[in-house]
Amino acid sequence: DYFPIPQAFNFGEQLVKIPGLDGSGKMGKSEGEANAIFLVDDPKTIRKKVMRAVSDSGPTEPNQAKPEAIENLFKLMAVVSKDDVIKHFDDAYNNCNIRYGDLKKQLAEDIIIFTEPIREKILSLSSDDTAISKAAKIGAEKARVSAQKTIREVREIIGFRPF
Repeated sequence: DYFPIPQAFNFGEQLVKIPGLDGSGKMGKSEGEANAIFLVDDPKTIRKKVMRAVSDSGPTEPNQAKPEAIENLFKLMAVVSKDDVIKHFDDAYNNCNIRYGDLKKQLAEDIIIFTEPIREKILSLSSDDTAISKAAKIGAEKARVSAQKTIREVREIIGFRPF
């Protein structure tokens, strides 16, 4: 089975689409740097971006449906915040006494806590040129050995003889 027919991979229902900070769509650098939080963003940058996230003037009646921009903030909270924090702000929204500044401050801190270990690991690895070179050499050698074996076996299968 060296040439299997490609099959689409099904990730199932577990995928999460992270919404952007601009109030619509998904988070991504193609939408502009202000729309995305990068894993290497420092805490100050994260706070600045989250505080600039799109919001509105707040609900005008209890249990009002959330506009897309506000729903996006709550979706972000669902990824990085604890359940009691989400419930607190959801209740505040439904009771028409939400303060978006407080929500954004909490969201920013939760994002910082969530991304900090990832950011530290990325910065640590990317600053160690020796480790990067060593990993690249090891990976290249493993790939070379695997590729040689595969090429040899495929040549046998198709009847190709060396000169």
